[in-house]
Amino acid sequence: MLPCLTVLLLLLLSLTKAQYENLGYPPGYPEPELEQYSAPQLSPDTPRIQLRLAGDKRKHNEGRVEVFYNSEWGTVCDDDFTLHAAQVVCRELGYLEAVSWSPSSKYGKGEGPIWFDNLHCTGQEKTLSQCPSNGIGVSDCKHSEDVGVVCSDKRIPGFKFVNTLPNHVENLDIQVEDVHIRPILSSYRKRIPVTEGYVEIKDGGKWKQICNTQWTQFNSRVICGMFGFPAERKYNARVYKMFARRRKPSYWDFSVNCTGNETHLSSCRLGQAVSLKSNDTCADGMPVVVSCVPGRAFAPASVTGFRKAFRQEQALVRLRGGAIVGEGRVEVLKNGEWGTICDDKWNLASATVVCRELGFGTAKEALSGGRLGQGMGPVHMNEVACTGFEKSITECPFNKEIVDCSHEEDAAVRCNVPAMGFQDRLRLSGGRNPYEGRVEVLVEKNGSLVWGTVCGGGWGTMEAMVVCRQLGLGFASNAFQETWYWPGQVSADAVVMSGVRCSGTEMSLSHCLHHGEHISCAKGGGRHAAGVSCSETAPDLVLNPQVVQETTYMEDRPMFMLQCAYEENCLASTSSQVPANSYRRLLRFSSQIHNNGQSDFRPKANRESWVWHDCHRHYHSMEVFTLYDLYSLNGTKVAEGHKASFCLEDSECDEGIEKRYECANFGEQGITVGCWDTYRHDIDCQWVDITELKPGDYIFQIVINPNYEVPESDYTNNIVKCRCRYDGHRVWMYSCHNGGSLSTETEQTFPGLLNNQVTHR
Repeated sequence: MLPCLTVLLLLLLSLTKAQYENLGYPPGYPEPELEQYSAPQLSPDTPRIQLRLAGDKRKHNEGRVEVFYNSEWGTVCDDDFTLHAAQVVCRELGYLEAVSWSPSSKYGKGEGPIWFDNLHCTGQEKTLSQCPSNGIGVSDCKHSEDVGVVCSDKRIPGFKFVNTLPNHVENLDIQVEDVHIRPILSSYRKRIPVTEGYVEIKDGGKWKQICNTQWTQFNSRVICGMFGFPAERKYNARVYKMFARRRKPSYWDFSVNCTGNETHLSSCRLGQAVSLKSNDTCADGMPVVVSCVPGRAFAPASVTGFRKAFRQEQALVRLRGGAIVGEGRVEVLKNGEWGTICDDKWNLASATVVCRELGFGTAKEALSGGRLGQGMGPVHMNEVACTGFEKSITECPFNKEIVDCSHEEDAAVRCNVPAMGFQDRLRLSGGRNPYEGRVEVLVEKNGSLVWGTVCGGGWGTMEAMVVCRQLGLGFASNAFQETWYWPGQVSADAVVMSGVRCSGTEMSLSHCLHHGEHISCAKGGGRHAAGVSCSETAPDLVLNPQVVQETTYMEDRPMFMLQCAYEENCLASTSSQVPANSYRRLLRFSSQIHNNGQSDFRPKANRESWVWHDCHRHYHSMEVFTLYDLYSLNGTKVAEGHKASFCLEDSECDEGIEKRYECANFGEQGITVGCWDTYRHDIDCQWVDITELKPGDYIFQIVINPNYEVPESDYTNNIVKCRCRYDGHRVWMYSCHNGGSLSTETEQTFPGLLNNQVTHR
């Protein structure tokens, strides 16, 4: 029985681990052991080929499969192509594995011969030419059948580039295990991020320098972009020459040939083989050095010297809806109004222009199909065609005819950002999976670095958002003020950070307001330490301003018909002192709340803790879901109202999306992605009590999810503002718009909140 039980336990353990494999392994969790690379031993009769990924790529590690054979680049037909064949392609290029493959020329039609057709690979072949096929160059396909692959981000450990076609070096793309910038001068070794040093290539498991005799400024531009820097600059060559004389470099066998608009070194061509002297130094040269210019948000300084909260550098383009710094839906300012870009022909070159404009490096990924949420307002640009050298996306040619472009096609980017090391000073401990746990921070105490907990008092969604961003785990899904159910490291039980208050935009928890060395935590650490759970996606609620503007009217209603509303504090405070036969004047309107995010909006409280309101005969799942306020033109609040979420449900949905939430019969509450909830003008509390309001001009403001009870991907669009005119008998609502949808100059003419993203609480 014992062997059977052992086998059963091992099987259960493997299944338990497998359910979280797709989540990845954040810092603190052991990575699975990776096999080491061994150079392929090919028989003399195996055709010598080289591969590359080309075409309309949206990541550097994907593209149309192209084969160099017989002095000519060609393609591969998708007939009988499988993931096994994709695996052979990716591993031959030095990637750990294939993720997927695409038929029918997804990355555009190639040119030249179709070298392989009807490939039947097992996945174990060392080169694509070993797979059984019709024979090299034998095909009945057209280029509309060109196959493409997506490879994993990870490279094979110890991968070494073997050039099987030494006479055609200038036609080959660079394939190496890794690349980095190694700081050499003592003044740069202590800086974060690393902006200057040797460019080193990892090939065959060893780091090697590159000879600078054929190095160009374009090469430096690509390297700096890869590491999150928008530009390169000159450096003091004399100092590095002195250093190179003292320490013998180990040079890579080849030079590099970039055009300057590549987003990654793997897209650059391989340069000529390096001519080394007898003492292994490169002729008339020294190791390549780059010096990069960081964006303003990443300028080198001590850790405490960083800007407290991230701010975009340019006024004409911005990113929205991203989980981490340097990613989001691309929005551009045109004619005083923010709008989106249609994803037709959206590629890495155009995405890189956006990234550099915002102070980041090159684009890591050009995203399409509203992958980072859908925007509101106009679609300003379509079929953007940048070369990669423009200073701004607004300088790129584009198609002004926005035909059949909806927000379902909003373009987005993920940019390369500098390695700041923030994720090394924070960890989640005790959780059931890598995306949850007690928050533990690394701080300096008595001259040494120690791990400790964060006080749970006052801990909320904004603080949790910063933790998840700092660890690269996406958005917060929950913030916990108690974590007794997550036993963390016993040695880290002591509270080392308290009074944390974040705006939600910080790159690190240490950038938030906190008590510093003067710890004050009434309940102490341990079971009352702060915790989080993170998610790759989040909802994003956006009000429809046109519905507010078109449905506004005024009603005089007797107090005896407002008893339930009075009990729920939906009337002005003066209503408690008036007789039952008096009237209240109500500013009524409908509100239509869309979920434009990537996951459903669900109330924070579970249904067991919803509050029953007997008068209205309904449950409140969120006590305050929206705030309605009237401001004078000098910014003074003159009237207010609020709406509890007694019913969050899918009123209507976009075509093809099914309703999931319905309040009837104590049903589940929420708003599905692509659906909207309509609060009609004729239901209780859907108003502002303006009985005491004097005639005049005002600003009307609606805020959704004002207390950040539910995490969202973007809080800046949770506001609608309108101009309101009241003459004592009639009311007009006009110029309604979402907060942050207009230029800063226009927004400042509307008092109240600019958006729902606080600077501190």
